[in-house]
Amino acid sequence: MPPLEGRRIWFVGIGGAGLSAYALLARAWGAEVGGWDRVETPYLRALQGVPIELAPEPVVPEGWDEVVVSTAYRDEIEGKSRAELLAELVSLQRSIVVAGAHGKTTTAAMIAFCLDRLGDDPAFLLGGEIPQLGGNARAGAGWLVVEGDESDRTIASLRPEIAVVTNIDLDHHTEFASHAEVEALFVDWLLAAPKGVRGDELGPVDFELAALGEHNRHNAAVALAAVELAGHSRDDAARVLREFRGAARRLEPRGEAGGIKIIDSYAHHPRELAADIAAVRDDGRILVLFQPHLYSRTRHLAHELGAALASADVVAVTDVYRAREQPLEGVTGKLVVDAVAEARPGMELGWTPAVEDGARFLARRARSGDHVLTLGAGDVDRAVALILEALA
Repeated sequence: MPPLEGRRIWFVGIGGAGLSAYALLARAWGAEVGGWDRVETPYLRALQGVPIELAPEPVVPEGWDEVVVSTAYRDEIEGKSRAELLAELVSLQRSIVVAGAHGKTTTAAMIAFCLDRLGDDPAFLLGGEIPQLGGNARAGAGWLVVEGDESDRTIASLRPEIAVVTNIDLDHHTEFASHAEVEALFVDWLLAAPKGVRGDELGPVDFELAALGEHNRHNAAVALAAVELAGHSRDDAARVLREFRGAARRLEPRGEAGGIKIIDSYAHHPRELAADIAAVRDDGRILVLFQPHLYSRTRHLAHELGAALASADVVAVTDVYRAREQPLEGVTGKLVVDAVAEARPGMELGWTPAVEDGARFLARRARSGDHVLTLGAGDVDRAVALILEALA
């Protein structure tokens, strides 16, 4: 009997990468699922036949036994948190959970990709689309590979057989007071698991990958260690991992016009920005459109964000993508602009509050041989089409 047979679960915020994935797996495991979101999203394509309400405000129809609420709407609707449901899903199948400040999606995808190509039939719940795996979620009979989240400490409730921490950094300033506090959370979580991998104890792999960047060679080392713990040889895993081309919005090539290459990335932390800029550096210039993500992160890391962006050649910065936070007085993307100017006086720099403004700013300055990067965890990826249209 499927483990969730007979349950009826309504998801509030079902259009996000996380809840859409949970809904897909819950349906495969026997539950009847449905949900609400404000707008249609690409993640809903995998939920054909599922009743979905699109409306400005959250909707919960009568007759649903359980309600699971996205973090973004937890103050508006009562129900089970996404973390509670995820902890249950992890408990129902042999699981590998990947956590850490940076590289979670890519590392978890690398693990799922290796297991898939090695015939393990994995299930997976990931935070981004993986073209080579057909999406961000799947039900399978093998290991369940999950991307965990430390932003609200809910990683502590997950009890996998294999716990993986890619790296440790302070990225969520409303939840953690210090780097040491983040490290304590991860160390305790690792100790609670039967098997664990700590990425900052590993060196990068010594072979070439299809995925760009030195940071991905570190991600690959973490993935190989986890796949070994799952019962496969390192040599077999390395052989297939060479073919992995990456996750959507992780240094994803999005087009080319007039000899100008457009690349999109989810990078939003200084360390990630610097890694992505370094990964595409060649003989051409790098033009960046950056959208700061969260007011709290922008306030605490403006200086570091500016220093990282200063390694590009031309930079435009939009206003802050608010996500789940309320605005903070005096905190805008202009803080990052000022920090870039301080880090590298005289560089070509634009304060472009709207994404459309930033797209025009870069399109006017790009020339053959350049790379244009759109960076951020919000909706800055919509600038790609605008830039390509302007260049055409």
